[in-house]
Amino acid sequence: MKSLKETNYNFPGQTNFYRGKVRDIYYFDKKMVMVASDRISAFDVVLPRAIPFKGQVLNQVAQKNLEATRDICPNWLEASPDPNVAVGLMCDPFPVEMVIRGYLAGHAWREYKEGKRSLCGVALPEGLKENDKLPQPIITPTTKAHEGHDEDISKEEILKSGLVSQEDYEQLEKYTFALFERGTELAKERGLILVDTKYEFGKLNNEIYLIDEVHTPDSSRYFYLEGYADRQNNGESQKQLSKEFVRQWLIANGFQGKDGQSVPEMTDEVVKSISDRYLELFEKVTGEVLNKQDYSNVDTRIENKILEYIKTQ
Repeated sequence: MKSLKETNYNFPGQTNFYRGKVRDIYYFDKKMVMVASDRISAFDVVLPRAIPFKGQVLNQVAQKNLEATRDICPNWLEASPDPNVAVGLMCDPFPVEMVIRGYLAGHAWREYKEGKRSLCGVALPEGLKENDKLPQPIITPTTKAHEGHDEDISKEEILKSGLVSQEDYEQLEKYTFALFERGTELAKERGLILVDTKYEFGKLNNEIYLIDEVHTPDSSRYFYLEGYADRQNNGESQKQLSKEFVRQWLIANGFQGKDGQSVPEMTDEVVKSISDRYLELFEKVTGEVLNKQDYSNVDTRIENKILEYIKTQ
């Protein structure tokens, strides 16, 4: 099962390199090149095996959604010279991620189930069940950790600590609500519900840009629209497309990223099942079948595509 676990290039004019949980980032004077690897993370831990086609799915879904939201908010993306590569503006990122939720699922549900009725300073009503629609979408920001776990943080804490100015934060809120509304509309057209997602923003020349990925399976949670209401009424689990199924598999096998816990063995069968879910999500979100890349010479192909792009600049 071939995959792209990491890249290690050294390009002319390259000024820096950073390896994130999923992406390998090559920095240049005013631009950055992101290579979406097939690595997968959960509970802020990179799992031992890469997932075939995951990087391509992430990159191409993000590209389509960045283009579909450019009228709402300027974004960083300029080109995608390879199925796994995105090139764009190097912005100064805000140190918070804007998480927005339309439904009580995932982390929010786990907190609610423990009795908490406030998440990131936002009050939650009594009597909700897992996966219920919230009265209105809520923003529950997190800190943006380079290592370890992102932490929930309230708007008040962000402003008090000076992480983001009040003027900028209010603009981030406006963009977040508008982007989520657009994402909800796009999902509905494809028979899906956008449950929750996160947006990252940065600044360049005093202008705010949407950066990183948008409405991908790594940054978002989707439910199938058909049958949602019946499943809720019957107390059944929702049929979903997101990375949550990976988290649930890990939880069922005794891993939640806590000290002393070991990642369970990822067999070929498990890896293929995860890959199939990513392919399914691509088809559902875009309405297209993924043109699967050839892995036979993937490392050299990506390097050559980036070099060709650099020469044109």
